[in-house]
Amino acid sequence: TTPDFETMKKLLEKINIPIFVMIRPRGGDFTYSDSEFEQMKKDLVHLKSLQADGFVFGILDDNDEVNIEQNKALVELAAPLPCTFHRAFDRAASFEESLEKVIECGFTTILTSGQKPNVSEGKENLKKLVELSDGRIEILVGGGLRSSNIEGIRAVTSAGYFHSSAI
Repeated sequence: TTPDFETMKKLLEKINIPIFVMIRPRGGDFTYSDSEFEQMKKDLVHLKSLQADGFVFGILDDNDEVNIEQNKALVELAAPLPCTFHRAFDRAASFEESLEKVIECGFTTILTSGQKPNVSEGKENLKKLVELSDGRIEILVGGGLRSSNIEGIRAVTSAGYFHSSAI
C-alpha cells in the first residue's frame, strides 16, 4: 500500500537509487471507490513533490478490465515520471487487450507473472507479452521469481527486466 509521506521523505534522503512509489490505498482487489481514487490522486501529487523516481499502481473496473480513465488520470498526474502497472494486470481480463489498454494509458512498464500464480506457470504468456509489446512497453517479469528459476524464465521469455522479493 501507499507509504506515508514522512517515511518516503526519510527514505529518499538516505537512499541514492531510483525509488518507485506504490500508490494503493488498501489491500484486496484493484477496483476503487470514488473516495479511494481521490485519495490515490492526492497521495501521488504529495509524494511526487518529494522527487520520487516513478510510481507503481494499477486500477481495474468492476469487470476486471483495465480502467483506462482512472489509470490515465494518474499517469498524467505523475508526468513526466514513469509509471508501472503492477500485478493487477494478472487479474485483468484478456491479457492481449489489457496490454493494449495499459499502453494506451501511458505506462512505461507492466509488472506481471503472465496472468498465472507465478512466473514458472506464466512463462509462455510472458513470452507472448514480450513479443506483443514489441518495445512499446517494458515487461517486468515478477511473481515467484527466484535465483533457481530466473535463467530458465529469461531463456523462455526473452524479457530484459526481472523483479524478485529475493526470498
